[in-house]
Amino acid sequence: MPIATVNPANGETLKTYEAMGEEEIERRLQLAEATFRTYRTTSFDERARLLHRAADLLEEDQQDIARVMTTEMGKPVKQARAEAAKCAKAMRWYADHAQELLADEEPADSDVKDSGASRVRVRYRPLGPVLAVMPWNFPLWQVVRFAAPALMAGNVGLLKHASNVPQTALYLEDLFHRAGFSEGTFQTLLIGSAAVDEILRDERVKAATLTGSEPAGRAVASTAGEMIKKTVLELGGSDPFVVMPSADIDRAAKVAVTARVQNTGQSCIAAKRFIVHTDVYDAFAERFAEGMKALKVGDPMADDTEVGPLSSEQGLSDLEELVDDAVRGGAQVLCGGERPDGPGWYYTPTILAGITREMRIHREEAFGPVATLYRVADVDEAVLIANDSPFGLSSNVWTRDEGEVDRFVRDLEAGGVFFNGMTASHPAFPFGGVKRSGYGRELSGQGIREFCNITTVWHGA
Repeated sequence: MPIATVNPANGETLKTYEAMGEEEIERRLQLAEATFRTYRTTSFDERARLLHRAADLLEEDQQDIARVMTTEMGKPVKQARAEAAKCAKAMRWYADHAQELLADEEPADSDVKDSGASRVRVRYRPLGPVLAVMPWNFPLWQVVRFAAPALMAGNVGLLKHASNVPQTALYLEDLFHRAGFSEGTFQTLLIGSAAVDEILRDERVKAATLTGSEPAGRAVASTAGEMIKKTVLELGGSDPFVVMPSADIDRAAKVAVTARVQNTGQSCIAAKRFIVHTDVYDAFAERFAEGMKALKVGDPMADDTEVGPLSSEQGLSDLEELVDDAVRGGAQVLCGGERPDGPGWYYTPTILAGITREMRIHREEAFGPVATLYRVADVDEAVLIANDSPFGLSSNVWTRDEGEVDRFVRDLEAGGVFFNGMTASHPAFPFGGVKRSGYGRELSGQGIREFCNITTVWHGA
């Protein structure tokens, strides 16, 4: 895949970039290793000062970088501005909380005495250069939620971004440099996917994090496993959105629309499978379809656009194939189900009902504005269908019944359960999944400690 900016609203190639050669990659790896030796000794106060400055600059650049993101991957520009603001918020959160999150821990006095020590501490120390392989769908946020905690922990970052968002990737490197971080603290590698394996095998790279597809995750995890390097993987998701009879149906249906089409439906944590109790199924389906039909699909640079183009022609073709397969298998199209006339890689917001286990869309992630709708008889069936997926990223449940709340928390196979609202990430809360959605956690204290050497410091009596 060429490293290029291709506008998904019209298919026009705007900029192309040459991949970095072996000499430039080697220079950057040397620089990362050398920078880590000194950066690891900087104080939390100094790191926080730099990260706060990066947040300030990002807010100043918000309008411009939003338009770059929209041009490169089609995100509605209003959502792109919100993404930039969220990144600045996360930077400030980690700048303000990293020191306490990584403070030395003191075991219980009785355990210290029992070990024969006079003092024991658990200290969190940085690992070194961390390779981040990042996707295009949230081209700022996915990187910042790695970079902010990694830099505050004293690590240095090497970014291999998706090949269709090179301008955003270069902007991120420039942002951290303008903020005052030295050149080797955060570097963008303009390389293709084929170059990742060799870089990950390099002994100077100590760990890796990847957000992306299941095949990409398998490849990185395989190499990292062979080299015995720590990885964090955030892969696909096919999140359930369960609606029970006690729910506020009007609100649930309204939120369901946003939950499905945020980022034009190209989000791992977007709700994709809508599992509705039979007592409220008809009312929910009617309101959900009305909301999806009312969405404005169009120019992503317009502030009133709610659904833009998909990021690539291949992504559009993949989505069409999933829908066509379901329809051939007997699924009913409640709305949408077609590619509109005109240029660009657009797809109309779609709801499919009557889904069966034999349909591909039941097992595969639909990365676009397509929802699947299921009718269930009770909690047992809702849990059964929700868990009948290879993925387990997050989940949404709408109920006012505390007994049902306890049941879903206990039984849903997911990294998060969000009640009476849609899944969203926040720097204070851990984020990640189970099953084929990956392993490890980003954000929160758990996230910043993923790339630390957790060291026991023992002093004899």
